[in-house]
Amino acid sequence: MRTTAILAALAAAAAGTAAADYRVDMNAIDVKGVGAPVGTVVISEDAGGVRLAPNLKGLPPGEHGFHVHEFPNCGAREKDGKVVAGDLAGGHWDPDKHGKHGMPGGDGHRGDLPPLKVGADGTARDAVTVKGLKLSDLRDKSLMVHAGGDNGSDQPKPNGGGGDRIACGVIQAGAKP
Repeated sequence: MRTTAILAALAAAAAGTAAADYRVDMNAIDVKGVGAPVGTVVISEDAGGVRLAPNLKGLPPGEHGFHVHEFPNCGAREKDGKVVAGDLAGGHWDPDKHGKHGMPGGDGHRGDLPPLKVGADGTARDAVTVKGLKLSDLRDKSLMVHAGGDNGSDQPKPNGGGGDRIACGVIQAGAKP
């Protein structure tokens, strides 16, 4: 009886750790580099994909571009004579070399995620699920929030028109919640 209870407890603990596999600490970013914390995003396996559950605050209200970027670095750097916030994260993660922005699960970058919805109070708590991604795909990448929305196209502006990068976090192996 006691062995059964211990095994049940261990199974419950293992299930709890498997349910939320990465906790990404998100920070505000600007041309000076990485700034104050704005919250976390928990990334977990979900039926046929991954679920991203934000718990963010202090962001401008509205819809924002939300993407996986190719490198695990949120720092600023100079590009074409101008310092760019979060540029060390590289571009949208595009391992299939589609070379264009699109909707999640479409024919664009694999790092294209649904827009992040921020309430009037500056918080974002609505989870999104992206089919076709695996947790192992996301390891050692960056998670990025852009200043503007995302139309899922490169027209009239590149990468959905999201513009400046305003918050970023590194998705690290072993970053468990």
